[in-house]
Amino acid sequence: TLYPDQDHGADTDWIDEISRTPVSHVHNLSLMGGNSKTNYIANLNYASRQGIMKKSDFESFQGRIEVTHRMFDDKLKLKFGLFGKKNQMESTTNGGSFRGWVYGQATRRNPTDPVRNEDGTWNENVSKFEYENPLALLYEAEGNVKKTQLRYNGNIVYNPIKDLTLSAVFSYIRDNMNRGYGETLNHISALRDGLAGWSSVGAYTKMEKLMELTAQYSKEIGAHKFTVLGGYSYNETDFEELWIDNYGFQDDYFGGWHNIGIGSALKDGKANIGSKKTPTNLIGFFGRATYSFKNRYLLMGALRYEGASQLWGTDNAWGLFPSVSVGWRITEEAFMKNQKIFDDLKLRVGYGVTGSQPKNPFLGVAMLKYGSYAFVNGNWIQTIVPASNPNPDLKWEEKKETNIGLDFVSWGGRLSGSIDYYNRDVDGLIYEYGVPTPPNLYNKTMANGGTMRNRGVEVLVTVVPVQNKDFEWSTTGTFSLNSNKLISLSGSIFKSDYDYFNTGTVEYSGQVADSHRVQVGESIGNFYGFKVVDVDSEGRWIYEDRNGELVNYKDFTHAPEDKHVIGNGLPKWYAGWNNTLRYKNFDLNVTMRGAFGFQIINGGRMNYENVKNSRFENRLKSVNDLVFGKHTLSSEVEPEFNSYYVENGDYWKIDNITLGYSFGQVGKYIKSLRVYGSVLNALTITGYKGIDPEVSTDGLTPGYDTRDRYPSVRSFTFGVNVKF
Repeated sequence: TLYPDQDHGADTDWIDEISRTPVSHVHNLSLMGGNSKTNYIANLNYASRQGIMKKSDFESFQGRIEVTHRMFDDKLKLKFGLFGKKNQMESTTNGGSFRGWVYGQATRRNPTDPVRNEDGTWNENVSKFEYENPLALLYEAEGNVKKTQLRYNGNIVYNPIKDLTLSAVFSYIRDNMNRGYGETLNHISALRDGLAGWSSVGAYTKMEKLMELTAQYSKEIGAHKFTVLGGYSYNETDFEELWIDNYGFQDDYFGGWHNIGIGSALKDGKANIGSKKTPTNLIGFFGRATYSFKNRYLLMGALRYEGASQLWGTDNAWGLFPSVSVGWRITEEAFMKNQKIFDDLKLRVGYGVTGSQPKNPFLGVAMLKYGSYAFVNGNWIQTIVPASNPNPDLKWEEKKETNIGLDFVSWGGRLSGSIDYYNRDVDGLIYEYGVPTPPNLYNKTMANGGTMRNRGVEVLVTVVPVQNKDFEWSTTGTFSLNSNKLISLSGSIFKSDYDYFNTGTVEYSGQVADSHRVQVGESIGNFYGFKVVDVDSEGRWIYEDRNGELVNYKDFTHAPEDKHVIGNGLPKWYAGWNNTLRYKNFDLNVTMRGAFGFQIINGGRMNYENVKNSRFENRLKSVNDLVFGKHTLSSEVEPEFNSYYVENGDYWKIDNITLGYSFGQVGKYIKSLRVYGSVLNALTITGYKGIDPEVSTDGLTPGYDTRDRYPSVRSFTFGVNVKF
């Protein structure tokens, strides 16, 4: 909906202008053969995929071959594999594929704006901040990203004696990426920002080496079985990248990213040039032992000793991580012999510790960086200043998990499932603590501190209700329940000044606000903002303040102390239901899943239900809805992040429906033929008002549905499987 003076005469569906009904095709060919000594498998795959947005094409070609050879009376087995792929995608943004900003501009663009002016030029308003023609963003930009990968892997297995197995695994992976991107002189960056022909090129190479050596001894003596395994692993990565950005080109023909050096910004010292190198390695020594008695009592213990280069310079580059588990197959006991309920019933209990090294290198040592400029001996030189404090006590984050599980099989295998309970504590969370200067040279230190806890239950049940010659039905249900809590932010050495920290931001009408709070004793994923409970007779917010009292809009101070927990972006429980049916030669598969007990920050409503939308001229029709069923929002109300834009996110999805028909052997050469059709993202049942309730649940800021989020799509596929 628009104010009358915003009608510019056109009728433009901006989303329709930038989108299309895409068509993709995928081709796959597999070959296999050999004899008892040597066999092979080879595969070729080609895919051409169109995105739902214009100029969002992706093409890939990949191949794989694997050869296995046995010799010395099958005591020695050699396996070698080679995998290669090449991907290429059209680029309308620097270093990526489709520019998400285009979608955001299309949603906020005035629908009465024309795509082009009468003289054929793009309709632009260079005086309006971040208000850009989405079609011009697409068609006045050009580029691509090319990626290649080669992966070699080999495996040697040798059995010198009956019960001893020696194994060696090797792999080498090399990734290369080359990218180029440029904007024309008709792009908004040139018209508004003076960056004539802004262009960029870049490349990276990533190499990864892996070697793992193991020796395993297995023995069975009467009712006793045991295995002992020891090994060594080495993993090394090396990442190198370079890039250059430039602008100041005279035309669109002789410059750009294909001839990036001639832009004037490079000569004027305004271009960006950079490179970096990041090597890492991880070394591990490990051992594992298993024991079983009459396949009834089971025991496994393992120990891993690992060293990571990211902790170089600390006293804790190496970490020791043990694990142990026991199992009891209850149905093997004498008192279970006459029962008719369970075919198999097994109880499992386990405890283990795993380590996570920091992602960034050198966090435990003092580092330097370039600072401001100083005038020395008649010259301006860039100073070198502290970038971090040393912390030799920095160590691995440790995940300590206890698991109790029960596996069961009944009804001749037609009923099976498992129930698991877990408690997972992450100790020694790496956190940046504020420290005084002096005595420290830098005001923050990275250190191990808090503890985070996750607890949950996971249930899986599979049933085959019908099973005969013509008809079979198999159904699987899953359920998981999870809760989490921050136990502490302080460690044994470094203490946090507060029992919380704010993280994440939301955007509304050119402003930003903190969105999430992580607090000791509370769940991860809490939204933190102002709580509105009503509107007055003129449509102005009524708030709940820090004391639980109701305060009207004019008297509310919007102090940080008046914010509340107004939702949580992590689902409390998940469920799934998969069904596979076969009737003669027909097969049908239906996959469903859902998430429940969480909320979503609706960034679209927060921006486009804004009655004072001075920056973005488009609005949702819901801007005229009665708030809390009483009154439309007053034009006096300033845009803000509050609880009115937090919604229940519960959903149930029919994820995939696939219907196929198998012809069996056709003619002399076709051993089997199957045709099928499927629909992906078939149906979503939800009360959420946004495009899709399935939003990100990663990290510390889950549950934010941004206004520029790329839309979900429903896809239809027709395929043919042929075996010769």
